[in-house]
Amino acid sequence: MSQHQYTYYGLTCQAPEVRRFVEHLIPAPGQRATPICIWGRHGIGKTQMVEQIAVERGMQWRAIAPAQFEEMGDLLGMPRVETDANGDTVTRFAAPHWVPTEPGPGILLIDDVNRADERILRGIMQLLQNHELISWALPEGWQIVLTANPDGGDYSVTPMDDAMLTRMMHITMEFDAKAWALWAEQAGVDPRGIDFVLTYPELVDGERTTPRSLVQFFQSIAGIKDLRAELPLVNILARSCLDDTTCAAFVAFVEQNLSQLVAPQAIVDAKDFAKTILPQIERTAGGKMPRIDILATLCTRLYHYLKVNKVKPNAAQMGNLQAFLKMPLLPNDLRLGLMQDMMNGDNPALKGVLADAELAKLFLTNAA
Repeated sequence: MSQHQYTYYGLTCQAPEVRRFVEHLIPAPGQRATPICIWGRHGIGKTQMVEQIAVERGMQWRAIAPAQFEEMGDLLGMPRVETDANGDTVTRFAAPHWVPTEPGPGILLIDDVNRADERILRGIMQLLQNHELISWALPEGWQIVLTANPDGGDYSVTPMDDAMLTRMMHITMEFDAKAWALWAEQAGVDPRGIDFVLTYPELVDGERTTPRSLVQFFQSIAGIKDLRAELPLVNILARSCLDDTTCAAFVAFVEQNLSQLVAPQAIVDAKDFAKTILPQIERTAGGKMPRIDILATLCTRLYHYLKVNKVKPNAAQMGNLQAFLKMPLLPNDLRLGLMQDMMNGDNPALKGVLADAELAKLFLTNAA
């Protein structure tokens, strides 16, 4: 965990709430919306989330990193000499190449805004206020979204004064393991990596360990079928992008065979749950002191698999889901949490799990 004291703005929310906030503020046709600033630590997926919103909604997209701007010309454009209709020589500004020219809807992302030089920030402040600068104007229908790293601690940022802060609506995005795991399931991230993050979510807030650096690491090991057999290489890859604490935890995760947790698909499609799946779960999570963290990981992975793949279980698959929920070693809170996810989700086929009288009684008793 980071020991630095950071300064954020707006309410601290998880990614789904931040997404709803951004989508709600996207302007209707003919309206000009207030710019949005999303605060958060590096590598937690702020930029990727905003781009995903633009892609899914069919919006135009531009992204700039003002920290790379060396001079005001990178923001304003450069003067050029032209001849007007009367044959007179005039000087006009040519807008930078990244400036949107097509009408919206669109999103202009100003990424890591407070890593820019103070001169650039002053220019951006005018853009936030008027949606235009001296040399160019943002087309109608474009929403300005900014991302920023927190003030304080180990970040090299330029503080924004109240005059600039009050030109934006603010929200802070924090990492949530379950929300990340759902995204990772959809994005095809190595399932062993998803299991690791769900089992040790507290490790995702290190000096060098972020969701972004973890995905880099998981991509690098995706081609290694047996992590234990290649542990020296795995350790080298881990230490290339993660901090020491996370590296040690992942090595232990592999050595304890936790990287070989039962896959959700294996649970759903088991030919004989009691003989093939239950013993595997008992070996990794059972014993005198059951590993609640591992059982919680299995529950989350199972629900995300069902959700992402829109599984409509047949009779045998429904029996496997019911058998998983009725495992004696599964704590009641995890059992009920998984059933609530199934009942409240957008897949009505999963509600059939309550056809089992024992599970229905348990669910209705605790839901009352």
